[in-house]
Amino acid sequence: MYKSILVPVDILEEGLTSSAINHAVYLAKLSKANVRLFHVLPISSAIINSYAMGYTELKDQASVKAEDELKKLVKGIDLPEAQLSYALAFGSPRDEIVAMADEVEADLIVIASRRPNITTHLLGSNASGIVRYAKASVLVVR
Repeated sequence: MYKSILVPVDILEEGLTSSAINHAVYLAKLSKANVRLFHVLPISSAIINSYAMGYTELKDQASVKAEDELKKLVKGIDLPEAQLSYALAFGSPRDEIVAMADEVEADLIVIASRRPNITTHLLGSNASGIVRYAKASVLVVR
């Protein structure tokens, strides 16, 4: 059924991340699909300003911490190592996730989302943007 499942995760949102991973692992076991966890560090004005002033350490520290968290997540997943991978990027979560889905030829994107509220209604959410722009099927887990 699926060959490649992309799971965007937010390492700061353990509950949402766990929910998405559980669904993806279940589907991967049924279809022997590869699973790629993907975390996007949004580029804030603080990082841009620091980077422009030569403080690459800030960006490096953020990526090292995120990669450590991704490694922990991967170790806790009940799938063969050959079926698991992870990646990390800086940028707009929606754009980076859609690009990664294309890059790994994902058949399915499994993303967790909170219940919508007035903020997400007015501004949109990452999940709704991914549903709108992804070429692959998207499973939104609540």
